[in-house]
Amino acid sequence: MQSQDNDRLENIREQIKAFPTGPGLYVMKNARDKVLYIGKAKSLRSRAASYFQPSADVAASRGPKIAEMLNKIHSIDFIEAKSEVDAVLQEARLIKDIKPPYNTALADDKSFPYLEITTRDDFPGVYITRKPRKGARLFGPFTNAKDLRPLLVLLQQIFKFRTCNLDIRKDDPKRRFFRPCLLYSIKRCTAPCADNISQKDYKKIISDLVSFLKSKRSKILRQLKQQMEEAAAERKYEKAAMYRDRIGLIERLDRRGTPSEHVQPEVFAADPTEALERLTKMLRSEQPIRTIEGIDIAHISGTDAVGSLVKFIDGRPFKEGYRRFRIKTVDGIDDYAMIAEVVKRRYKYAIKGEELWPGLILIDGGLGQLHAAEAALKEMDAPFVNLAAIAKKQEDIYLKGRETPIKLSPANPARKLLQYVRDEAHRFAQHYHKLLRNKRMLGE
Repeated sequence: MQSQDNDRLENIREQIKAFPTGPGLYVMKNARDKVLYIGKAKSLRSRAASYFQPSADVAASRGPKIAEMLNKIHSIDFIEAKSEVDAVLQEARLIKDIKPPYNTALADDKSFPYLEITTRDDFPGVYITRKPRKGARLFGPFTNAKDLRPLLVLLQQIFKFRTCNLDIRKDDPKRRFFRPCLLYSIKRCTAPCADNISQKDYKKIISDLVSFLKSKRSKILRQLKQQMEEAAAERKYEKAAMYRDRIGLIERLDRRGTPSEHVQPEVFAADPTEALERLTKMLRSEQPIRTIEGIDIAHISGTDAVGSLVKFIDGRPFKEGYRRFRIKTVDGIDDYAMIAEVVKRRYKYAIKGEELWPGLILIDGGLGQLHAAEAALKEMDAPFVNLAAIAKKQEDIYLKGRETPIKLSPANPARKLLQYVRDEAHRFAQHYHKLLRNKRMLGE
């Protein structure tokens, strides 16, 4: 038994030798290839190796639960990240998707915050939010929420934008008689509420702020560093420390992702009750739609092909119902056949009466993908089930028995819900595909 354990640990150490030295995620799995733990690292190789050093006292340094987990680990994979920030955001997403049993942090539904600019308003406001408004300009998500509040204060001192929730309209004559708040008196706001600045001049402030957030901010950083050095030379150390802290806050602006690359779909989800009501009506379903299962495929030129299935109940993700499929029967590039395989493998239990059918099966793709799933269900002699597909480019929605797509407005709650399900299935498939690809590259 001791010999087997030594062989297991030695095999893991050999795997880690092939890890890169840059940032990323390490994924620990048991003998059944189940993910037990996901962690992030500045240096993948050194961080992963630290768990398996012969002299390491893991129980003392990381706790008895991690020591218990390490006895179950049989393999370890990695996913490279572009930066430490990217690793933080990827880690949070994977933990939410997979729910490894030994990850306790980040397993809840809490999301990372954004800096939001309501650019559609006559006089845009700037806010910190985890629930962005429709049509707002977003920066983030930010990985360190506690830095955002002092950062917003500093930015407001520089640009003097509003942070209130007043409905300020340029054609409101009552603005001339409005008394501004204290922020105007302490020169942290230009008080558009009291008509103290024109819309044109205020929009210039917002434009400068957006440019500042998008740029490297070198000019302001140079000014602050010069002020810090001057204060230090004059032995005004508290003032120098203030400038140092401001420099640190501005530099930490870059510790963020992008709204498009680090999507947090739960943040933008539609109201589930309204979405399901509209979806039921759109499908002309006799029964209310409560359960949706989304299917997607991921591969590169046919290699490391995987399928994913995500489950939503009452418009919200049900992570315990997520499933991953390694494609077994399809060689080469054939997305249609891969979708058919996943459908057959997933719903063979429903055919036997061992599981319930979902209210809707949603396929990531267009008409061809829909027909592939439909043919697979027909071959299985499945009962009637609502079936739809949603294509990425135009967000067209295809329904079983209808050749022309349905086009819904971007604000339609039913479309938002279908996009949420589709994006979850896509992300879940991509994560599994990356794990398999990394495993193959390691020669396992």
